[in-house]
Amino acid sequence: MLRFTLSRLLTAIPTLLIVSVAVFTLVRLIPGDPASLMLGDLADDAAYFALRERMGLDEPIAVQFFIWLGNLFQGDLGVSITTGEPVLPLILGRFATSAQMVLMAVALAVVVAVPMGMAAAWRQNGALDLAIVGLSTLLVSIPTFWLGLMILLGFGLKLGWLPVLGYVSIARDPVAGLLYLVMPVATLVLHEIGILVRMARASTLDVLRLDYITHARAKGLTETAILFNHAARNAFGPTWTLIGLILGNLLGGVAVVETVFTIPGLGRLIVEAIYGRDYAVVQGCLLFVAVTYVLVNLVVDLLYPLFDPRVAAE
Repeated sequence: MLRFTLSRLLTAIPTLLIVSVAVFTLVRLIPGDPASLMLGDLADDAAYFALRERMGLDEPIAVQFFIWLGNLFQGDLGVSITTGEPVLPLILGRFATSAQMVLMAVALAVVVAVPMGMAAAWRQNGALDLAIVGLSTLLVSIPTFWLGLMILLGFGLKLGWLPVLGYVSIARDPVAGLLYLVMPVATLVLHEIGILVRMARASTLDVLRLDYITHARAKGLTETAILFNHAARNAFGPTWTLIGLILGNLLGGVAVVETVFTIPGLGRLIVEAIYGRDYAVVQGCLLFVAVTYVLVNLVVDLLYPLFDPRVAAE
């Protein structure tokens, strides 16, 4: 277990370094100049070059990277060009909104999808299996933005059960905040259920074919006891890994849902920064999302032995 933990930690360090280099390089490849954008078209050359010097843009790319990396270790991601706010507090404020929405969606999807996948495997090739597999395939095939728009149209505009536009923080008003999150969370849940059901079914089928399951059946145990007491834990291991990937993806990929439902989260901040050519915010958001993704999957790897005794025994 100790060797497993150390190997995952050592793998994360170069990954984070590569991510930081990639983010810095990609942002520098975006067309445009932050200094000219801040000053506008009417600025004179003296002001333009003075601002570039103050921002460190007159230095070679390698020097800019190490300056940026040094500031990064001090928690300084720069200042937004459009608002003048420090980037890190701006990201953290928006991230809190995205995180609560994503965590709710993943938790609900797991609670619904894992039992469905196990039930489908238990009744393989039966009517229940075919119905669950068909439903999961349909949910995976529907684009997220279209699903969100249909939910918005049906439950927001046609039925009027839920608020269509705006956002209220749960901390300020829990009831109103939850009402504003119902439709975006439902959109994420329905999409991720399709993916998780298929993984839970496949992993459960693999476990049900193992020798110890055959031995348990030979001892006269009921199928229900075999499924929940013997197969469930080992079958959940691959699904747990997929949950980590989904969680990391959603934390960085909720821009479409947040844009459809006007949720002021991290994804919408990235979209606004791209449209506004706010390079400091784009760079900070990309780095934050990438680091979050790496850390989430590192935690998932470290917790994996809880679900797979073979890894814990190493």
